[in-house]
This record gives sequence, C-alpha cells and structure tokens, in this order.
Amino acid sequence: MSITRGVIGAVGENRNHLASTSATEKNERKVARLTKGSRILKIIVKAIQEQKGERLVSLDLRKIPEAVADFFIVCEAGSTTQVRAIAEHVREEVKEHCGERAFHDEGLGAGNWVIIDFVNVVVHVFLPETRRFYRLEEMWSDAASEEFPDLPVTRPAEKTMLRRKQ
Repeated sequence: MSITRGVIGAVGENRNHLASTSATEKNERKVARLTKGSRILKIIVKAIQEQKGERLVSLDLRKIPEAVADFFIVCEAGSTTQVRAIAEHVREEVKEHCGERAFHDEGLGAGNWVIIDFVNVVVHVFLPETRRFYRLEEMWSDAASEEFPDLPVTRPAEKTMLRRKQ
C-alpha cells in the first residue's frame, strides 16, 4: 500500500466517523422552540413600540410545518426613514439584551420592507402600502396572531406640559 493511498484511506475513514457522529449528535440535539413569552420576542416588540411602529402583530408559526421560523413579527412605519430606524433599533436592542445578532437582514437600502432574520424569529417592517400589497398576514392566516397596541405619540410640547404638571 502506498503512503498516499494509506493517507486517503485514513481521511476517508475519519470523514465517515465524523459524518456518523454529527448525524447522531443532530438526532440527540433538539432545536429549541420559542414560546410566546420568550425574551427575544418581548425585546423586539418593545423596540418596535419605542420607535413608534404601528399595527404591530405577532404571528405564531410553530404549528405550521412549512414555516421558516417560529414567529413573524410584523409592523409598519410612516416613512422609509422610520422603517430603517425601527429595524436598526430592533437589531441593537436584541444584540444588547439577548446577545444575539441577526442571521441576515434585507431591504435596509430601499426601506420599503426590511426583513431581519433572527432564525427563530423574523421581523418584517413595512411601509403601509407595501404591507397592503404583500398581505403577509393573509398569506400566513393559519397562524395564531396577537396584536399589540400602538403607543400614543407624544409631542415635545406635550412632554414638557406633562413634566410641569408633576
């Protein structure tokens, strides 16, 4: 047996061992599913509300076999600037409070629809007309949904008045 052939055979055996080990490990490891009360969901909802996201909805996709995530969080904003601000704030808050970075994001350049993929949770921030066009909630209508209230908008003058009254 030549040295080259012996080395290739050993590498092949190691690959087979690694393949069988990783397959066993995959079967033993269960993918952690999120719950409605998961910290990351709470942080995302709070971050969107802080940036005045509107018509905020959570879609629970866990019972849908074809779903690419456990939850979609969907909201809208009045301008492309606000869409980007919400998306950036969500990314920052999740990183700071959960220690997670987005796996992928899309649409920050155009700002009509930004997707932030945290693997188990996908955040969709739309302009209203883009949201109406794609009808994401209708597409995933089998999912249980939860609506969150829009926070009241306070203007700087109202904040000053509120402080004076206290």
